[in-house]
Amino acid sequence: METKVIKPLLRSLFISYALSALFLGALAFALYKLRLGESLVNLLIFAVYFAACFAGGFFTGRKVRNRRFFWGLLSGMFYFLILFAASWAMDPRASIQAARSLMVLGVCAFGGTLGGMLSF
Repeated sequence: METKVIKPLLRSLFISYALSALFLGALAFALYKLRLGESLVNLLIFAVYFAACFAGGFFTGRKVRNRRFFWGLLSGMFYFLILFAASWAMDPRASIQAARSLMVLGVCAFGGTLGGMLSF
């Protein structure tokens, strides 16, 4: 990869995780105050993943300016890989739910790709 791509990709990951922290903090506050149901919380967590990856893909596509969908997809995939690695590092003995992991991977990849495509 060229240097012109690495810096925007790393910045997009930083932006994605900063947005995730912000949104998940707001979600935790809403959960505390509103006593949301488990299914709604799961849906909102997926929405946070999508929004964070969309923003990362948008930023990457905006900075790279060519093959935006690919770099957005890559941004979403890296987001998922870091998220998965951090989750596994926190508790390596925890069972990995393949269906949920694939769903999160799909949401992250789609969000990043869509963000990259719409970054005109």
